[in-house]
Amino acid sequence: MAEVVRMPKMSDTMTEGVIAKWHKKVGDKVNSGDLIAEVETDKATMDFESYQEGTLLYIGPKEGESVAIDAVIAVLGEEGEDYKALLEGGDTSEPAKSEEKEAEKPATEESSDATPSVSAEELGCTVITMPLLSDTMTEGVIAQWNFKVGDAIKSDDAIADVETDKATMEVTAYAEGTLLYIGVEAGQAAKVNDIIAIVGPAGTDVTPLLNQKSSSGGAKSEAKAASKSEQPETKAETETASSSVKEDDSRVKASPLARKIAKEKGINLSDVKGSAEGGRIVKKDIENFVPAAKAASPQAATPAAAAAPETKSITLPQYVGEEKYAEQNVSQMRKTIARRLSESLFTAPHFYLTISVDMDNAIAARGQINDVAPVKVSFNDIVIKAVAIALKQHPAVNSSWRGDKIRFNEHVNIGVAMAVEDGLLVPVVRFADGKSLSHISAEVKEYGQRAKAKKLQPADWEGSTFTVSNLGMFGIDEFTSIINSPDGAILSVGAIQQVPVVKNGAIVPGNIMKLTLGCDHRVVDGATGAAFLQTLKGLLEAPIRLLA
Repeated sequence: MAEVVRMPKMSDTMTEGVIAKWHKKVGDKVNSGDLIAEVETDKATMDFESYQEGTLLYIGPKEGESVAIDAVIAVLGEEGEDYKALLEGGDTSEPAKSEEKEAEKPATEESSDATPSVSAEELGCTVITMPLLSDTMTEGVIAQWNFKVGDAIKSDDAIADVETDKATMEVTAYAEGTLLYIGVEAGQAAKVNDIIAIVGPAGTDVTPLLNQKSSSGGAKSEAKAASKSEQPETKAETETASSSVKEDDSRVKASPLARKIAKEKGINLSDVKGSAEGGRIVKKDIENFVPAAKAASPQAATPAAAAAPETKSITLPQYVGEEKYAEQNVSQMRKTIARRLSESLFTAPHFYLTISVDMDNAIAARGQINDVAPVKVSFNDIVIKAVAIALKQHPAVNSSWRGDKIRFNEHVNIGVAMAVEDGLLVPVVRFADGKSLSHISAEVKEYGQRAKAKKLQPADWEGSTFTVSNLGMFGIDEFTSIINSPDGAILSVGAIQQVPVVKNGAIVPGNIMKLTLGCDHRVVDGATGAAFLQTLKGLLEAPIRLLA
């Protein structure tokens, strides 16, 4: 029997995916575990393997097209099997869903007026739904809950084990807070996208979220009705615009300045030939206009000829340019970058502190370290190590805002901003304070290679407590960065510049690097950030302390 293949959810923030490449074509045999496509998510390009066997009967989206999560992208079945009914109805359960929606509609309309609309974001909560863990999965059974209501949850915690039609798999929370609600008991089934749990601040009343679960169908119906009612208006607006254009075409086309000059000179615009696009009359057409009667009269030409030597005009050569541009679809990565940075900038009150660091000793130390180190250590590696040590001394900077509480992280995980073709990735050097410079250097280099190859996995970029962004290699003196939420601060590293400095009362050449600390004022105060920068400056100016 033919089965549909749907776009899977491959990251916690993914809402749609782009088919980067198909590895199978219609008519090919597919075995369970075969790579059938590469999917570009908002984080990376990942392999999509088949969970079933059969012949590839249908491919929906073309390479480069984006597809929403759970949308049908392919159909597998027996060779020659009729699959069109699956595409027309989505799947065999679609009629039942439609009947359910119709049955729920009256209740939805009644409750929509009584229940105020409250979003999970407004409550600071995260709603966890039954994920689509296989292409044929329509529901999952909660095999085991690993937490109970009231327990603290971390973003990487596996909160439950779910039995699908293929295997028993873990469900990750992708949220931090308190487990406020469990919707399905162990041993019970839940349909894909049904609410199974809610995580948020302790003591939050999640009843409004649960009450709204049944009202979504009514909202969709209202949206469709509103869409239909807008169509006649749009048509009327189009007809009005069309008639307006026709009226404009019946008049003489001229710029406002040309009309003003023509009026002052008493020139009839109907007698003037326009030189601009579409015959539009512009200023130079009015200035160069000579009435036909005057042009034919010898008496009229004589004064003009006599006045010619007295008037000096500059004639510019005519330059004809072409306006053109190119557009491309926004990648999934760029969409996520735009959303997350906007949320960070407009939610967290940023302020910035800048300090200058004398890098003479760091330059000398780096040369000595690279004489014996197994891998080449960069200045950025030295900065990462110094930041990690400084954060251990200033835990307030190694913190994050959690709504009703501030989290002070005792571990130090440094996110390292890396530019890639489609945007920016921030892989994490975990427990950086305990690693050697050579270890940090090797890890960052490996992340860089995997980032460019789009081979980073979600575990590589999750869990940072502080971020370092370095544009010094591009010659940038200093800059400011947007905080990588939920971190409480981010460090912007500029280039090492040779400038005159005063040492021992004399002006001598120096190597100065500027560091700018961006802080979330909700968790880091000005004095706290300044003290952290002073410690960081001391470590970089005396790098032997990094090895102590």
